[in-house]
Formats: sequence, C-alpha cells, structure tokens
Amino acid sequence: MPMDILEFFGLFGGLALFLHGMQMMSSGLEAAAGNRMKAVLEKLTANRFMGILLGALITTAVQSSSATTVMVVGFVNAGIMNLNQAVWLIFGANVGKTTTGLLIALDVGALAPIVAFVGVFMMVFLKKPSLQHIGQLLAGLGILFIGMDMMSASMEPLREVPAFVNMMATLSNPILGIAFGAIFTALIQSSAASVGILQTLAAAGVVEFSGAVYVLFGQNIGTCITAVMASFGTSRDAKRATCVHLLFNVIGTVIFTVVVMVTPLVSIIESTVPGPMTQIAVMHVFFNLATTILLIPFGNMLAKLATRILPDLPETEKPTGMRLAYLTPLTSGGKDGGLGVSAIVVDQLRNELHRMLEMARQNVDASFKAVMDRDTTPLERVEQREQYIDFLNKEISRYISHLIAIETNERGSKIVSCLFSISGNIERIGDHADNLSGYTRMLVEQDISFSEYALAEIGQMRSVSLRAVSALLSSDAGSPDWLTHVAQMEQKIDDMTADFQRDQLVRMRNGICSDEACILYSELLTDFERIGDHVLNI
Repeated sequence: MPMDILEFFGLFGGLALFLHGMQMMSSGLEAAAGNRMKAVLEKLTANRFMGILLGALITTAVQSSSATTVMVVGFVNAGIMNLNQAVWLIFGANVGKTTTGLLIALDVGALAPIVAFVGVFMMVFLKKPSLQHIGQLLAGLGILFIGMDMMSASMEPLREVPAFVNMMATLSNPILGIAFGAIFTALIQSSAASVGILQTLAAAGVVEFSGAVYVLFGQNIGTCITAVMASFGTSRDAKRATCVHLLFNVIGTVIFTVVVMVTPLVSIIESTVPGPMTQIAVMHVFFNLATTILLIPFGNMLAKLATRILPDLPETEKPTGMRLAYLTPLTSGGKDGGLGVSAIVVDQLRNELHRMLEMARQNVDASFKAVMDRDTTPLERVEQREQYIDFLNKEISRYISHLIAIETNERGSKIVSCLFSISGNIERIGDHADNLSGYTRMLVEQDISFSEYALAEIGQMRSVSLRAVSALLSSDAGSPDWLTHVAQMEQKIDDMTADFQRDQLVRMRNGICSDEACILYSELLTDFERIGDHVLNI
C-alpha cells in the first residue's frame, strides 16, 4: 500500500516538473527574444493570417497558450496593438497549444533526458548569454517531457481503483465532462498539462475516448482562466482581448459538442487513428484548427461582440481619484515574468511616465503664472497634481523594483533602470513647481511685491521652463537632434540664471527691491535652475 501511495504521488512530482519546464521555456525565450518581440508583432499582426501564424509559432515555442494570451493582453493594455490585431494572435495561440499533445502522442519524451542534458550543458558551460538562453529553453523542454513521463507512470495503478474508474466513467456525460475539464485546467492553469494528463489516463485505460472528448473541450475553456486573471486592473480593450479568447473556446465547445453527439466523428477517429493518446491529440488539433477556420471570417465580429459585452464605462462609472492608467497592478495574475514582459512593461511605463510628465508641465506653467499674478486661486489644483505625481512616482518605483528582480533580459533590465531614474527626476520637477506655489502664498500673506524687472525675468523663466519640459513630451524624443536641443535648453537655463543673479545684485545695490523680495527671488532662481537640471537628467 505505501508503494501505491508513492506511485500516486509521482503524479504531483511529474506535474511540478512539467509546469517548471514550461516556465523555463518561457523565460528562455523571453531572455533570447523579448526585445525583438514588439517590433515583430507590430509588423506581422496587421495581416490576419500572419497574426494567426505568429500566435501559433510563439505558443509552440513556449508550449503554453496561456503565456501567449497573457502577453497579448499586456500588449493591448500597453497600446502596442489594438483589439482586432489581438484576435488573430489569440486564434493562433489556440492552434499552437495543440502541439504539446502531438509531441506526447509521438513519444518525443523518449528523447527528453538528452534534450534536458544538452540544455543544462549549454547553460552551465557556455559563456555567451544568447546560447545560455537557448540552453534554458531546451532544458525546459526536456524537463517538461520528463515530468510528463512521471505522470504517465503514476497513472497506471489508477485503473485498478474502482472508485476512480467509476468517477471517470461519469465524464461521458457531456456537461459533466466539459465542467470537469474546465475546472481542472483552471486549477492548474495549464491546458497543455491537463491534456497531457488526459492522454495518460486514456493510455492507462482509465477513461474511454468517447468520454475524454468532452473533458478535452472543457479544457479549452479552462485555459482561459490565466488570461482572465492577467486582465484584472487592465484597460477595457485588454479585458476585451480576454473575452475574445473565452468566446473562441466556448463557441468551439458548443459546436463540437453538437457535432460529436449527432455525427460519427468519434468513431471515425477511433477507427482511423491508432492509440488513445494519439486519438486525443488528433481531436485536440481538429477542434482548434476547425474552430479557427470557422471563425476567421468573423474575427472582427468577435471583437465587436466583446465590445458589446464589455462596453465603455459611462463617465459616472469611470474610476476616480489617483490610479495607474497603463500599468497592471502587481497583485494581478500574469505579471510574474514570462513571455514578452520587457516589451509590454517598457511601453506601459513610458505611457505612465508621459502622464506624470504632463502633470509636472502643467504645474510648472501654473506655478510660475501664480507667482507673477500673486494669485493663490490655482494653487489648490497645483497641490492636487503634485500629490498625484508623488503617487505615480511611488507606484512606478514599486513596480520597477518588482520587475528588476524578475527580469531575465539584460538590455531590458537596463532600460527599466533608466525609466526608474526618469520617474524620480519628473517627481523632482514637480517638487520645484510646488516650491513656487509656496512662494506665491508668502507673497500674498506677507504682502511682498517683485519689481517690474524681476516680474519680466520670471516671465522669461516660465517660457523657457515650459519649452524645456515640453521638449521631453515631443514625438522626436530620443533622436540625436532632440538630445542636442534639450542640452542647449538646459545650458540656456544656466546662462539665464547667471544673468538674472547679476541683475538682481544690481537692483539690490540700487534699492529697487526689498530684502524679502530678494530672498524669495533667489530661491525662485534656484528652483528654475534645478528644473533645467532634471530635464537634462531625463
């Protein structure tokens, strides 16, 4: 009896290896190709057939439709692709996920130890990072199939357990079979693993092929749970991409359940395809390929249906208060690394930083104007924006700290670190604008006035500061000419600061400005000069 229990525990050990192997493959591909992912997607997803092919190839490479779909949800949320482009990648992911079952049926697992050895050898002994990443991918593939073999071996004794056999017999009921497949796949968050387990059960004679087909259909629905979790806290379009994924599999399940019940499809496959493992693999391919072909003409309609199901929120229901508009909260599923994470997050971070910088620009503008007008009316709005800037800086910093810990791509890690510095510099620009608000209150409360000469210079400071901060929001950002222009703007701010300090000394000697006004003006000049410094840092 203890031996039987140990054999049964082999199922859990095999499942652990299977899922770990899948994660290794996903991380290896991310490290090897993550930076190229965005450019490839933008070029290839414009055409529906290329999008389907790309989705299938990516899913085949990482052996996980969940990883591909989570990536798609992230790209839609980041604005890298629109919902109509995402539809074709999701279709392709559903086709690509069938390759795991085919490989298991073809007994590719016999080569698993060699593949794992080659992968680990490359990871340990080769020095070139790109080859190490490929080794990680191969090692993950080998471990995945070793885990599958362990699960298969642990299933053999189950056909001798009457209670288990009776339970599996009830799965010939379409509703029970579909529900069981969906729930089990949702729990382990891997259709590849659940289909593999179904194949091993069928090979052990525990479940009949006629009942296994309904479980298989349910597994296609259950795999959507990972994308659903990844969509928590994302944009409306990202949620719609998840809805398309769910619609595809529900529609396919309904169609094939009816087909299996009214046609001899099961009998045809049983009589023409040898072995239950291969039969399940063939049905899995047929289900996803046929559903894809049937739905290709209706892809855009699926996107529209998803929009009808998840319409834009009315103005009164839209989120209020301080929030992240582009970054998915860290508590959501699908953000613990994986395929395409660098490309997704870099774009999300840039969009979030763009929001933050626009708020800082508005505060610089409003604060300088408030000083010139000695008007405290706009200061409440300035302070609200400053609190929002601080909130975004804190959330972005938390996000980046988490991301750096899991980032597998060296270049991606450097980019994310730079974005971390940019966030801090934007926050400091906001602080200097807030300082100007404080000077306005002092001018009003202590009845201090600047001379006409000083007010004219403050007007010039406002104009140049706005041009410098606005340059950071330019569509030319990053080009050599733009970098030169920003550097020249910062130098102009330094030169103006020096000139205005000399002019102030002259006014002090001539008694044109009061002592209090001179002190405030000196502080204001310091903030003006620091704004230029932070613009240059960015």
